[in-house]
Order: sequence, then C-alpha cells, then structure tokens
Amino acid sequence: MHNSVACGGSIMHFSVYLPPAIVLSDHKVPVVWFLSGLTCNHENAVLKSGIQRYASELGMCVVFPDTSPRGSDVPDDESYDLGQGASFYVDAVRSPWSKHFRMRTYIMDELQALIIKNFPVDRERQCIMGHSMGGHGALTIALSDNKGIFRSVSAFAPICNPMSSNWGRKQLAEYLGGNQILWSKYDASEMIRQGGFNGRIKVDTGAEDPYFDQLNISSLEDAAATSEKGAQDLESVIHAGYDHSYFFVSTFVGSHLLWHKENLQF
Repeated sequence: MHNSVACGGSIMHFSVYLPPAIVLSDHKVPVVWFLSGLTCNHENAVLKSGIQRYASELGMCVVFPDTSPRGSDVPDDESYDLGQGASFYVDAVRSPWSKHFRMRTYIMDELQALIIKNFPVDRERQCIMGHSMGGHGALTIALSDNKGIFRSVSAFAPICNPMSSNWGRKQLAEYLGGNQILWSKYDASEMIRQGGFNGRIKVDTGAEDPYFDQLNISSLEDAAATSEKGAQDLESVIHAGYDHSYFFVSTFVGSHLLWHKENLQF
C-alpha cells in the first residue's frame, strides 16, 4: 500500500505492508519500521528486500518511510549524498534545510501518529531497522527514543560514527552547522557512549562492503563495550563474502524479523 502526506508544504511518501493476519483476526499486529539509505526512496526496500514474505509469516506490519521530503520547493544539492534522498534522518537547523528536513520528528511524531490512527497496529509492539544511511537513522532514532516507542533496533551496514566519516561530516555540517555537540545527537557511537538504548541492538555488515571503512562498525562495538551506563546489548556480525547491496539485505532480513519477534514477545 503506497501513501503520501503533505508535510510543511512538501510531499512525504511512504508504503505500508499489511500481513494477512490483519484480515483474519481482530487483533492489532506488531509493526516494524524500515528506513532506507542514500539515493533511495520508500520503494527500494519494498521491491528489493524480500521482507514481505517474512512479515506475512510472522504477522507483522512493515512501514517504509521515504528518505527525505520531495517536491520542487524542497531544497536539493547536485551531490548524491546531500538534499533530497539524503536526509540522514536529522532535524536540520540550518537554512535552507530547516523548513523541510525534520526527519527525526517526522518519523517519531508525525508519521508515527498517522500510522497508529489509520492502521490496525499495536503501538506497544514496535521495532525499527534500516540499511546504510537508514541503518544510521534507525540506530539514532531508537537511541533518542525517550518515549519507549521502539523495543528493539537492527541495521544492515549502518553508518555508525558519522562524525568521523566522509559519510557524515559534510552532511552534519550542512544540516546542523558547526556545533559538534549537536552532531553527537545524530551519531550512534556517541549516543551509546553517553547513554545507550534500553533494548537490544543487532547489526550485520558484509566483509566485502566497498564502504566498510566509512561505516566505522568498530566504533559502535567499542562504544557498546564502554557505555556510561554499562555494556550495551549489541550483536554485531561481519559476514564474509557479502557487500553493501540489497542482495545482502535480502539474505538476512528474515533473521532480523525473527530477532525482532523475540524482542516484541509474541
């Protein structure tokens, strides 16, 4: 199911997968949020991940938000890694981005409320996952979740330490300005060091990922071991022979949903 909603003068697209269990039962179903990566939109995971098969078997709803606002009045950039399709899931504070690029608020408040109101999902059983920039988004949104919305978070090849990566420094500076204290609120490694996530975290990465050095997986692992609140529950696996593609995602997406099912306890 494809949907769109006007947001701040721009158009936000999203897709929702509803399992057969919704038709066959009056019970509300758990929901998993899937955030996509750079240059993607809400359709990439819908078409390439194969997640619907597993969501159908497990009776889970899947929400696929877009990676940024869209529209002729929405600022953009010639670079593939900035602007439309490259929000980095931040709430931007610098012009010209701040009017439209409020992605953390959009995911956690606006789209959250719309999904709960219009679809038969259980607000108490939610988890979040993502790929690449979307993995960064899933981790940082879960780590910022002081409302207890998400019970678990997982990621495929996430950008784990954008403050120290070519996939991060440029974007954080553009969207947030020069205040690196603000940057740290969108850096999963720094967020874990400063507090952590009450639930469990799962990360899978391909050993042959051409962007491996930019992801900084080891930074996330080190942060989990030295969190101020004690060791963060993190399962991080590097898979030999796999790259950054949706072939990698589709291979392991079923195991991620099963893992989330355990955490949602149904």
